[in-house]
Amino acid sequence: MPNERITEELVRKQLEELGYYSPENGIAVEPQKSQIDAVKRLLKNASKTGGGGKGAPEFIISSVGSPDFLVVIECKADVRHHESTNRNDPAGYAVDGAMHYAAHLSKGYNVIALAVSGQTIQQLKVSTFLHAKGVPQSTQLKAKTGAAITSLVSWSEYIEHATFDPAVQRLRHEELMAFSRELHDFMRDHARLTESEKPLLVSGTLIALQNVAFSKSYDAYRPSDLQRQWRKVINEEIDKASLPQAKKYNMTQPYSNIAVHPELGKSTLKFQKGVLYELIHMLNEKVRPFVSVYHDFDVVGQFYGEFLKYTGGDKKALGIVLTPRHITDLFAKLANVKKTSTVLDICAGTAGFLVSAMHQMMKQAVTQAEKERIKKQGLIGIENQPSMYALAASNMILRGDGKANLYQGSCFTPAIIDEIKEKFECDVGLLNPPYSQGDAALHELVFVKQMLDCIIKGGIGITIVPMSCAISPHPMREELMRYHTLEAVMSMPDDLFYPVGVVTCIMVWTAGIPHSVSDKKTWFGYWKKDGFVKTKHKGRIDLNHQWESIRDRWVEMFRNREVHAGESVMQQVTHKDEWCAEAYMETDYSQITHADFEKVVRNFAIFKLLGAQSLEAENGRCDDEN
Repeated sequence: MPNERITEELVRKQLEELGYYSPENGIAVEPQKSQIDAVKRLLKNASKTGGGGKGAPEFIISSVGSPDFLVVIECKADVRHHESTNRNDPAGYAVDGAMHYAAHLSKGYNVIALAVSGQTIQQLKVSTFLHAKGVPQSTQLKAKTGAAITSLVSWSEYIEHATFDPAVQRLRHEELMAFSRELHDFMRDHARLTESEKPLLVSGTLIALQNVAFSKSYDAYRPSDLQRQWRKVINEEIDKASLPQAKKYNMTQPYSNIAVHPELGKSTLKFQKGVLYELIHMLNEKVRPFVSVYHDFDVVGQFYGEFLKYTGGDKKALGIVLTPRHITDLFAKLANVKKTSTVLDICAGTAGFLVSAMHQMMKQAVTQAEKERIKKQGLIGIENQPSMYALAASNMILRGDGKANLYQGSCFTPAIIDEIKEKFECDVGLLNPPYSQGDAALHELVFVKQMLDCIIKGGIGITIVPMSCAISPHPMREELMRYHTLEAVMSMPDDLFYPVGVVTCIMVWTAGIPHSVSDKKTWFGYWKKDGFVKTKHKGRIDLNHQWESIRDRWVEMFRNREVHAGESVMQQVTHKDEWCAEAYMETDYSQITHADFEKVVRNFAIFKLLGAQSLEAENGRCDDEN
């Protein structure tokens, strides 16, 4: 007769073989009950019989490295009791029971629910589900390849597969952005850091927390000693990175002032261990798990971008307009970045473009050699501002990728450009140049030409620039077309960089081939609606989760040069013409409703009325004066 204890023992042995019981992994495997208070509360009334008693899965697994995840395992001896027809008998079937417990635990965790049945290793049947926190129901958890997971796998594999789930990604991102606002308020009220020091403290602390000894012992230091140790560990971690000595100095230097900041070393009644300790503890709890799990995602870059909104952004802080993260992702897809590409960003900022490109490249890489090529030769960046260079380098170091080819200095410095051209054959250029410099020699289009001149003939260069670059006369427009081909221009949402008020467009160029030689039409896209909406305190967010479908349609339209009324058009242009869809696009009258017509007529009538009243008032003043 089948015995459930046999199934449980088979599971336990497999977990042991997969490293779950190794002390150094930081994983806790608890049978029947958990020592975690939050888990106890969530299972308090989770009995499978529905009687209101405690719930007790066969195994509850947690990890300090991914504190927002749990794995629960429910076992049945007989494979005939693996899953019921309607999944509504948690006491009698493994799948039903696993999903039952996941529903209770998902109020506080992302839950990976495993249903296991059978009496031998060969017979063992495994079904795997994910119940994301706050989501109504479980879904089948699949591998990144799309294949079903039908055996027990390591903790890291479960987390890797689960973090690709869109619901989990959105939730973790939203929680991270909420924390960025909390952290900004804490720094403003207690740390008294300058605008440029705030993001540096974040990046420096995340680097320091990579040091295992420091991450375990930072709470043992006195406030005055913790600052010195913080700086010492950052230097040690940067020293481990494969960087030339000059680059290491450039990277560590911006952290010097923070290491001696008087407010950070103070002990107060509220914060007896000091303000720096509180900041390190917050980042260790809320941000470090994202770094460890989303190794190939620019989650930390998104944190910087969101955080900078609250530190002044381009307003006298770091002096730069950071590219929205969904746009860096769009660029990598428009450029069709491959695992063999070499990507250049001459104004790297926090390295958002490079990280998005790296993510797309690493997804295609199969062999270790391919991955190493991407890390060592596939990502090239230049950043002039020392503090931003430190942010970019730390962002790459946290991923263990690409930091060796970040250059600190001006993208117009001959020595830097000559070295890049000599060492690399960059076939993709991605760029968001500095805006509104007030210096004609540093006009946005000057940066665009410099980027295109640095990539190989036939390479693709993509940039996002103010719309004035596309419609206002400028000598650099003729210069660009003399050496490069304007493939496409896309008009972007008016509030894309909100709260910064700049209307932008994306330009796509083919480098090294004069526009007149190609003698072909340029594709213009009207990309005004990206699905993001402005919300109070949060800025622009993808409220209804429309972005991915919009992005994929945009990319398909561009690649196929599709023409749709009201959305896109092909037009032959010269440097004297306007480079925007609005100048050439046909109106799609089929989309205009009766309500749209009424609104325009009503607004026009109000405009005329107010104009007439204004004119009458002006005439009255003139009569009085006469």
